[in-house]
Amino acid sequence: MKGRLYLLDTSALVNIVRGNDLGKFIQQTYDLLNPATRALISVVSHGELWAMAARRNWQKNKRQAVEQILGAIVTIDLNAGEIITAYVEVDKLSQTVAKGARTLSKNDLWIAATAKASNAALLTTDQDFLFLHPHYLFVEYVDPRSKLAIPTLGNQPKAQ
Repeated sequence: MKGRLYLLDTSALVNIVRGNDLGKFIQQTYDLLNPATRALISVVSHGELWAMAARRNWQKNKRQAVEQILGAIVTIDLNAGEIITAYVEVDKLSQTVAKGARTLSKNDLWIAATAKASNAALLTTDQDFLFLHPHYLFVEYVDPRSKLAIPTLGNQPKAQ
């Protein structure tokens, strides 16, 4: 899994910040804090993490963990034509999923668009993005129950 470019979804980042077993598994498996690993974060995840910290009244140690992870991984801003184009494409794709539209939050649309425009695999612990794989975007789904990375090889659960 090393040598691949990853864009981390907020769900993966939250587990890393919490320092729980899943976060440790993700960080170690993907070697995310190693400068040789190519990891990215959408600026949208900054907002999501800080909003969560405020809502849940995170203490100083957890806020410092947020600062550390956000400072250690390259952040991608949204001000690029490729990201805006990809946003439109992802939104359109989400409306054409078999068996009805797949609703993504606006933040998830931006995160998926950033991964697409960056040519990065989207590393996530939720299944929201699986309908995009493999035809539009490579999604690396880490099942929180098993802590097993499931790179999409056409055997992911179908979008519902």
